[in-house]
Amino acid sequence: MKQAARSDYTTGVLLLVVSAITFSTAGLFTKGVDAGSWEVIFWRGLFAAAFTTFWTARRGSLRQNFLGMGYSGLAIGVVGALGTAAFIPSFKLTSIANVSLIYAAAPLIAALLAWFAIGERVSARTMAGSAGALAGVSIIVSGSLGEISLTGDFLALWMTIAMATIMVIYRKYPSTPGAGPQVLQSLFLLPLAAMFGSPLAVEPAEVFILAAFGLLFAIASVTLAEGAKRVPSGQTALLSALETPLAPLFAFLLFTEIPSTATLLGGSLVFIAVLFSIRTRAS
Repeated sequence: MKQAARSDYTTGVLLLVVSAITFSTAGLFTKGVDAGSWEVIFWRGLFAAAFTTFWTARRGSLRQNFLGMGYSGLAIGVVGALGTAAFIPSFKLTSIANVSLIYAAAPLIAALLAWFAIGERVSARTMAGSAGALAGVSIIVSGSLGEISLTGDFLALWMTIAMATIMVIYRKYPSTPGAGPQVLQSLFLLPLAAMFGSPLAVEPAEVFILAAFGLLFAIASVTLAEGAKRVPSGQTALLSALETPLAPLFAFLLFTEIPSTATLLGGSLVFIAVLFSIRTRAS
């Protein structure tokens, strides 16, 4: 029984790492196209919903994922839509590094929400890891003072709170399916995106890029949902914080955005904090 629990935890960690890597590419897709925020939200959401629905149908779990999501699935769909509506514009208004480093605040937010909402105990190791991640964020922020768009940063913080909330909901209701609620959040935003944007005016080449974005988002969302069921909320957020150093790295490789010394030091500290937080539990 103990071995099965350890295996389930390890699977959850691996799923969350995959989710963090795929989520870290969001800024690249958003800034790599000329399309506006609502256009990106529309096409990414449309393709993400299509890919996820197709994957669910192939697995023969369409009814379970969509009809069996319950109120918790509906709540995730609503919260996820609110987070996505802030997530995409944040990349247009501030840097990829800033969005990612603000997301690193998710561990403390998720741990606090889990303690308040479901009474989940936060271990000393998780709290220490969270403090380390925040210290890494502080180092990165110190090198970005004076260059931060407050509107973009506020949207990134809103997204962070939404994601932390989703992690806690999945932790409290682990039977909630992963695919259905992710499709639901995309569908909620499609009418708004069509109303406030001009998705049909987007160039075909950019629609293709956004289709790839939708596929990666579908993978990231499902792996996050499945991983969050197996790992405590605080550690789930810490593992997701791996996005913080990865996103600036990808931005450098594709856009030649050179990370500052502070970004490199802070990102390294986030990695150390994540590894420290899971070392004992995984061993």
